[in-house]
Amino acid sequence: MSFKTPEIQYNGRIREIKLGSGDKAVSAGGESAYNFYTFDAKMPHLPLIAMEVYDATPENWPDAAIEPFEDVIDDPVKWAKKCINEYQAEMICLQLSSTDPNGLDVSAAEAAETAKKVADAIDVPLIVWGTANHDKDSAVLTRVCEVCRGKNLVVGPLEEGNYKNIAPVAVACGHTVIATSPIDINLAKQLNILLGNLGVPDDRILLDPTVSSIGYGIEYAYSVIERIRIAALTQNDEKLQSPIICNIAAETWKTKEAQIPTCENAALGDAEKRAVLLEAMSAMTLANAGADILIMRHPEAIRLVKEMAADLTSK
Repeated sequence: MSFKTPEIQYNGRIREIKLGSGDKAVSAGGESAYNFYTFDAKMPHLPLIAMEVYDATPENWPDAAIEPFEDVIDDPVKWAKKCINEYQAEMICLQLSSTDPNGLDVSAAEAAETAKKVADAIDVPLIVWGTANHDKDSAVLTRVCEVCRGKNLVVGPLEEGNYKNIAPVAVACGHTVIATSPIDINLAKQLNILLGNLGVPDDRILLDPTVSSIGYGIEYAYSVIERIRIAALTQNDEKLQSPIICNIAAETWKTKEAQIPTCENAALGDAEKRAVLLEAMSAMTLANAGADILIMRHPEAIRLVKEMAADLTSK
């Protein structure tokens, strides 16, 4: 007697959201089953990957992270173009690290000018990510939204402490927002409700549950993402049916395992291979949990994740 895998019909569906504009626009979400559960339903889109670009030359990056971008690392426009032209990036994430009040503390006007230059220079969707300082992000991201009106950017993080300042401007200027909450399903739902009460359409919200690297609490992030997807798909919870975005690159590359050179601890193996695998494994873990968009750094880690995702959906 042959065995047939039972097909499960879910009550809910993840909202499909279009990001960017023009021929290179992409769609995230749309799942009617858990990620890679192709025996239950087709997966409409593989997880999207946004390549990181920084608006200031990064500090304390290991050589493995710098090497692919060393010729453009001091110019965010050239960096973004290299990611697209050489590494076929489908999205770019501009990290506005220079605006950190504890660092360079670049002004909102200057940061917005940089974001505008990058947005004008590329034809793929652009994510603009602040520093999670509520006051500074309120000033910076609202200015970015205004100068990039109509570009359909993705802007964040919007948290409970600043969403009232940023969200109305983002929506008025035609952008999508990232609702960020600290690893808690109830707080994630609450922020989505608050954004809705403020007039933000459901199809303009990405959900960021906050994540971490393998070895540094990824099991908590996985569990929360998994619970969000269970509520969205089996309980038809409309306020948790937003596509999920995970800013994983910075979390993996700041770990000591990614930072320690080979010569300092040969037992850990080759430093570049170790760091690349840490990023790829962390990203793929989150994709399995339910992530729709992954923000990543190293081209080889991205290649590995794309290869694994394609393999999981090819049968």
